[in-house]
Amino acid sequence: MTAEALNAPLRQAIGRALSLLMAVPLSLVLLIHPASMLDANGHYSHSLLMLIMWGVAGGFVHGVGFEPRAMAWRVVFHPLLAWALMALGFGMWLTARQWL
Repeated sequence: MTAEALNAPLRQAIGRALSLLMAVPLSLVLLIHPASMLDANGHYSHSLLMLIMWGVAGGFVHGVGFEPRAMAWRVVFHPLLAWALMALGFGMWLTARQWL
């Protein structure tokens, strides 16, 4: 199986829509109400927030249909990596102190 056959499902509209649907709410939460990402002690985890923002950036890159040419950028903005980091963001958001 070639790399093109493995990446074909990620290039379909449903995959791109999933990327945008995950990236938009997280970016809005981070921009409008960042206090919702505080932990139980009222502190930010800056390393986790950096990873979440990396995932949001990858979600937007994939969601709008941009395909990087260089292999390094393809790895950095790969949709599976972005989805995993955005899922981490949603998990952090749901376990934040505002929901407890």
